[in-house]
Amino acid sequence: MSNIFHRLARLVRHRWAEQHLRKSLPASTLRELELLIAKSELGHSGQVRICVEAGLPWSYIWRDATPRQRALSQFAKLRVWDTEHNNGALIYLLLADHAIEIVADRALDRTMSAEQWQTLISDMQSAFKGGHFHVGLVTALERVSRQLQTHFPRKSSHIADSRNLPDAPVVERHLPHRDR
Repeated sequence: MSNIFHRLARLVRHRWAEQHLRKSLPASTLRELELLIAKSELGHSGQVRICVEAGLPWSYIWRDATPRQRALSQFAKLRVWDTEHNNGALIYLLLADHAIEIVADRALDRTMSAEQWQTLISDMQSAFKGGHFHVGLVTALERVSRQLQTHFPRKSSHIADSRNLPDAPVVERHLPHRDR
């Protein structure tokens, strides 16, 4: 019985977070992040995606999935793994759980220690606690971009790479909204 109560409470918390999504990440911030990703990818052969969800879909809540499991699923769904040099990165936020996950493909992941990745996440959490989502995301994007530029600089042969993913952050809502 307590497991069902836990799931229902989590569902309510996740649906409640939907109303705070626009305030946390206004359209101007999303546009700026899109431009920064595009600019970043001119200097390296990797792919960077940002995915923000207010809450998890019901199916994830029902099976008590973790934010990490959802981030891994989004990494695959958004095809961040589909890079020639295994150097894609997903910056994933789950607002309802105050969760931040960075999923880095194999080659990129090896360029930083687990402690360095955790420091990056901790710095983002500090910015977010102060309500500075813009600062936290821009700083994380800059740090991931520096890693990619250092270890996977763009060569002239990468200019025509047809596997370039969209640069716009993905913002997932799981309730119908009139203002979508």
